[in-house]
Order: sequence, then structure tokens, then C-alpha cells
Amino acid sequence: MKIMLVISYDGSKFKGFQRQNDVRSVQGELEKALSKIYDDNILVKGAGRTDRGVHAKYQVVHFETSKKINCLKYRLNQELKDIYVKKVKYVNDDFHARHNVKEKVYLYKIDLSGKRNNNYYLNINYYLDINKMKDASKLFLGTHDFCNFTAGFRDDYTSTIKKIKIWKFNKIIYLKFYGYGFYRYMVRNLVGAILEVGKGKVNEETIQMMINRKTEKRLSTVSPNGLYLVKIKY
Repeated sequence: MKIMLVISYDGSKFKGFQRQNDVRSVQGELEKALSKIYDDNILVKGAGRTDRGVHAKYQVVHFETSKKINCLKYRLNQELKDIYVKKVKYVNDDFHARHNVKEKVYLYKIDLSGKRNNNYYLNINYYLDINKMKDASKLFLGTHDFCNFTAGFRDDYTSTIKKIKIWKFNKIIYLKFYGYGFYRYMVRNLVGAILEVGKGKVNEETIQMMINRKTEKRLSTVSPNGLYLVKIKY
């Protein structure tokens, strides 16, 4: 049988989602807890790999087993630390946490006051023109080649961003991204580019040239600490 888990975690407590030797990871901790409960070697597959320091309010994983365990959610939450299991669901055999994703939503938080914990916010002390940031964000909407905003090599850098919302409340700027596929460092690079526009260091023409790949220019990659995976839709 196949079981889906919806989990949340504090990314500052892990070296990322992906299983790694000799370091604490989300995948590794889940597999350790599940293997103990099932008394079997359980492997977990996730909807995506969040980087070191990136948080999740809503991450999805699945695993396969032939055993049925009562009170699995309760038992997992007793075993796990810094990870909380929000939901346990038995799913069809053709379900896959990554391959069946229809949309992911990420949120980035920027603290303008400098008073909040920098494990959970990007703290800045310079002026940002939020209207220019909103205008620049519209350039990323739709399907584009995001090579200039992605780390690492891929055969295809094409992805689709459905919506970007930017707002300010109580000295915090929020940037919310809705899309199908977000590649390595992609959201952090998009936020970095939007911030460069907000600072007046880069204009919309430069961003458009980067999207069209008429330049190989790279802008800043913001800290992972302010980034949250907040929703996955199937």
C-alpha cells in the first residue's frame, strides 16, 4: 500500500530535505522514524527538495509498505523533532508525491524592522520601492526559460509561474509565488532580482533581457531563511 504524509518543518534545524550521510535532513529523519515504527526499511519520496534553511508549512511525501499501523500520525509525532505530521492518508498505487503535483506555492518574508529572528526572515535596512517590485514581478508571469534564475545544469529550464503577489504589512514584505515547477534556487533568485529592482539597481529592461536570454547576467540569490513552502496542489 502507499501512504501520503503532509508535513511541516523548521528548515533552520536541518541541512535540507534530501537524505545525506552524517547530517540531519528531513528525509533522513522521516525514514528513521518510519523504519522504527514499521520495523522495516522505509524509503520516503518527497514532492520536492527544499534547500538548507528553507521551511515548509505544507510539504508532501509518500512511502510504500505492506503493513498497517494504527495511530500512525500520533506515533510519528512522538518520534519526530522539528517535523510535524499534519495528515496521514492512504492513496492509490499510482500516486506520486512529485510527479502528480499540479501547483506549488512559496512565500518569502522580508523584515524591514530588523527585530525578528533571521532564521525565519531576510532582514534588510534599505529602502525598497514596492510598486516597482510589483511591476517587475509581472515580467515573470507565464511560461519562460528561467536559466538565468536557476542554479545548476538542466536539459530544460522552462517553467510556468501562474501568479506572484507582493504586499507589505507590519514592516514585513511578503512575496508569494504560484507555479508548477520551481528549480534549484529559482524562487530565491527571483526574489533577488525583484529586490534589485526595488533598490533601483536594476530596471525592468534588464530583467526582460535575462528572461529572453539575451544576456547571461546573474543577480543576487537571497538567503534561504525567509523562504517557506506553503502549499502543494494535486
